[in-house]
Amino acid sequence: MTVRRLIPALPAATWIRDYQRSWLSKDLVGGLAAGSVVIPQAMAYASIAGLPAEVGLYTCMVPMLVYGLLGGSRTLSVSTTSTVAVLTGSTLLAAEVATSGEDPARDLATLSVLVGLLMLIARLLRLGALIDNISEATLTGIRTGVGLTVAAGQLPALLGVAGDPDADAFFSEIRGALADLADTSTATLVLSAVTIGLLVGLARVAPAVPAPLLAVGLGIVLVAVWSLDAHGVALIESVPSGLPAPVRPRLDSVEPMLGGAAAIALMCFMETASVAGAVRRRSEPQIDNDQELFANGFACLVGGVSGAMPAAGGFSQTAMNQRSGARTQLSALVTVLLAVSCAVFLGDVLSDMPEATLAALVIVAVGGLVQPQQFVRYWRLDRLSFWIAAATAAAGLTLGLLAAVLIGVLLTLLLVLRELNRVGVTELQLSADGDDLRIAADDTASLPGLLILRIDGLLYTANIKRVRRAIMQSVAERSPTVLVLDASPASTTSVTIIDQLRELDDELDKAGTTLWYAGFTARVLDTARRLPEWQRLDEQQRLHDTALLAARRYRQNLGAD
Repeated sequence: MTVRRLIPALPAATWIRDYQRSWLSKDLVGGLAAGSVVIPQAMAYASIAGLPAEVGLYTCMVPMLVYGLLGGSRTLSVSTTSTVAVLTGSTLLAAEVATSGEDPARDLATLSVLVGLLMLIARLLRLGALIDNISEATLTGIRTGVGLTVAAGQLPALLGVAGDPDADAFFSEIRGALADLADTSTATLVLSAVTIGLLVGLARVAPAVPAPLLAVGLGIVLVAVWSLDAHGVALIESVPSGLPAPVRPRLDSVEPMLGGAAAIALMCFMETASVAGAVRRRSEPQIDNDQELFANGFACLVGGVSGAMPAAGGFSQTAMNQRSGARTQLSALVTVLLAVSCAVFLGDVLSDMPEATLAALVIVAVGGLVQPQQFVRYWRLDRLSFWIAAATAAAGLTLGLLAAVLIGVLLTLLLVLRELNRVGVTELQLSADGDDLRIAADDTASLPGLLILRIDGLLYTANIKRVRRAIMQSVAERSPTVLVLDASPASTTSVTIIDQLRELDDELDKAGTTLWYAGFTARVLDTARRLPEWQRLDEQQRLHDTALLAARRYRQNLGAD
């Protein structure tokens, strides 16, 4: 099998075929730089989900490697993100397996595999284009809910207090931290402040420096030199050395996790597709959403049986990857090898990492998710978008992020339905030279007895009656002899649409108007011609390829008469 035949299924074949020797050093540096960011962050995100830190480390291995082979982006770095981590923890908690499960590793594997299967099913149904229907206001609300909830959840670790172990939302996390405020550990607080200052300062002054790696190194060195753990600074759980063993999912955990898995699959896909599109260079191939669904789904599926969390494309490590000059997914392989080396050789060293260090990494990482200026912009430009973002964010803060994702998706569907229901008709007329059709204006010409109407959008079951009423209103105002209906935007059909068009034809006939159709796609015509009454339209020459051809034929008939 040739490389060209592999390209549709294996996008890596394109950059492997065209690989240049000068890219090698850039990919090596980019992979190391991305690893210095993603590995500490992934370990921190695992703690958000209530999972051991090594789970984040494992998520930097198999999922990243699988996406590197199957994904369409040349430089996207796939591990886990704060949003996915929070949803993972919420799903495990809601399914009552996070704390009570007999084998949490198998429960996590079940969730990751389920997320991957749902994305692969979506790929089979070619649902990749649905990502384009998720409004930016919905995403802003979800990101705000995630950012504030995650930040609140890290307060106990930053302060060195116990917090409320049962807290699962923004306000309960805040109450738990405030209740224990008197027990704040001074050493932990100072370490948290220094680490946050280091992360924020380097991001502004020297963005090319891997600040997360330096922050982790600082925390480990301080523990080793000054024994901070003896002064009240809590350390993360011991990180085992070695690679993860294969994990078998549990079928009995599928049902309670299904709803949460659907929300995680949606967020994984949205983040992967949006980041991949945002970082694509002009010289690189276009991002195919369906291919991203397949690559991301397969990464979660295979990653699940290797002990990894659900994976998605992350912006911070991808930005570091590109900033360091990476050109291909060979940089991802370098990051994978770095993660494997950490797991095999540095388990004991990583075990000396303070919890406050991970909490500081999380706080800084999610800080960019909360963008008040977006809400101000929505308020000034589009009040509906503002209320959608506000409602989604409020749901995330009060009801939890699973509810926020559900509400966000429902609001998106309502917006789509609202736009579809606003489909109307526009009158077209011949241009002055008769060579084109344009929207009726002072410089266009109408033909006596002819009315040309264009349907301004997709037809579907719920808006066809509204469109039919708009057509009849225009006919009542103009009383044409022939109505040419340009249905070129209506690329799909259904029994309801065909029946409504047939009733429209009958109603127009009673009003003394003959209906001509124009612009129907082959798919629509193939469906319609199965009905005897539509077969007669061909015989009566009432079907035309375009509205312009219909207008020219009418003009010829008019001249002959």
